[in-house]
Amino acid sequence: MRRFIPEGGIINTEENIALISSIDGLRKALEDKIILEAAAESCSPSHDLSINLPCCRAVIPREECAVGIAEGTVKDIAIISRVGKPVCFTVSEIREEFGEYTAILSRVEAQRHCINEYLTALGGGSVIDATVTHIEQFGCFVDIGCGISSMIPIDAISVSRISHPSDRFAVGDKIKVILKGYDGEKFYLSHKELLGTWEENAERFRAGETVRGIVRSVEPYGIFIELAPNLAGLAEPRADVFAGQTASVYVKSINPEKMKIKLIIVDTYDYSPEKKCEYFITSGKIGHWKYSPDGCQKVIETWF
Repeated sequence: MRRFIPEGGIINTEENIALISSIDGLRKALEDKIILEAAAESCSPSHDLSINLPCCRAVIPREECAVGIAEGTVKDIAIISRVGKPVCFTVSEIREEFGEYTAILSRVEAQRHCINEYLTALGGGSVIDATVTHIEQFGCFVDIGCGISSMIPIDAISVSRISHPSDRFAVGDKIKVILKGYDGEKFYLSHKELLGTWEENAERFRAGETVRGIVRSVEPYGIFIELAPNLAGLAEPRADVFAGQTASVYVKSINPEKMKIKLIIVDTYDYSPEKKCEYFITSGKIGHWKYSPDGCQKVIETWF
């Protein structure tokens, strides 16, 4: 079973449930250094995490709660915010006193395994799974394995410009990301390269048809309508149109040489379609990605 995945991915598996349900199971996990998962039940005043195990009391000491806590590079809010959520861990010690067992756990060790045995071994351009954990104006934070957090900058989320990462994602979304590289224990991510090239997106539309889009930007010279996360067209200015609206648009023309799609707005309405990213690449490794069509004067590409 793959264990270097975003937290919550193994908590309900048969193997995980069996191992956390008995002292013998915990002993096996201790001996074999198996990564397990369970829910964090509470956080003490000293910021130790109490973990909900069926077989015994369990605790993750503060400095074992996350990589960076002991060094002071990660704040304690990273511990407090785990209460009520799944956390991964390895078993460090099983103590017995008066017939009662207490398991001492380490999330740090699980994260170290993930970094050393998985993430740093992947190399730039690798496509991996991630879970959205937090959204800010400047980017989207994701769990890329065992609770290790990294950020997708807003300009790396999609080619079609968005005003806020929440235009594309919601907390809890299971997504794909590209590992661009790392510096120590800091990992750099991108996302837009997975959403298809201009041609791959544009070939789904035909001049003369009317389709749905999202108003992303209203400029003096025109209105940008997103037809897909990596494709937008330009419509003529209208006074009654606002960013965030859904629009029905008539496709006037498609010009690959200039990467331009001309649109005519038929109508606009306040409706928020389901956020959904259609991935053209879902696994493997990318060395080079070129968004712009061959022969186009403007070249948009990424090298990994």
